[in-house]
Amino acid sequence: MRTYRNRTAVLVSAATAALALSLTACGGDDGGTKSAGPTDRTASAASSTSTTPVARSGDKEQGGETQSGGEGAAEQSGGKSQGQGASQQGGGQGESAQSGSGSGSGSGSGTKATTAGTPLCTAKGLKITAERQDGPPYTHLTLSAKNTSGASCEMKEYPHIHFLDNARGIVPPVAKSKPASPVVLEPGQSAYVAVRMSEGGRKENTETVKEFTVTLKANGGGMAVVKSPVAEGLSVNPQKWATGYWTTELRNGADEF
Repeated sequence: MRTYRNRTAVLVSAATAALALSLTACGGDDGGTKSAGPTDRTASAASSTSTTPVARSGDKEQGGETQSGGEGAAEQSGGKSQGQGASQQGGGQGESAQSGSGSGSGSGSGTKATTAGTPLCTAKGLKITAERQDGPPYTHLTLSAKNTSGASCEMKEYPHIHFLDNARGIVPPVAKSKPASPVVLEPGQSAYVAVRMSEGGRKENTETVKEFTVTLKANGGGMAVVKSPVAEGLSVNPQKWATGYWTTELRNGADEF
């Protein structure tokens, strides 16, 4: 009887222990699963929470960078536009400069071509006359050479004047009277030369001439005989005489000697 009870008690204890172990195991599994769920959710939430701000922060930063990049692009675009504008403006100036230089060069070439193509005046196509300057003692003379050829012609350098015989030489030129540009005469236009005959001193040794010759040596020759503008003739001093260069008008300073 006692043996049966003891076995029953052992079996009940063993069953109870086994049941307790099973419950403990099930409770451990369920508890683990349940605890793991919140932990995972928390971790997931934390991960989502931490990821979302980073993503948003990244988006904002990227957005800021995009905006900044847009401004930079705009600045770059503006810089390019300004650079292109400057380049175009510079190019325009360059073209203007080239255009200006081209027109200047063309003008200069045209002038040279015209001068080179203009024939030289000849004694035959000119009417050369003389007139005294100022009043007594009449130390200066003005020569005029009028173009009667009917076409344009050029007067070069100065006249070779012989007041006396050829042995006495020509009247020397005055360098300051030389014009800066060629002297081209249109039909009917005159060229002029200032000539100093003497100083007009009382004790000055002078000689009287009633006519003299003018040779256009620089124009290839040709000679004209010019008569004195006054009946008594002209008083000349070989030591003091001098002539200027041909010019279209007598100039202050350059033709004063």
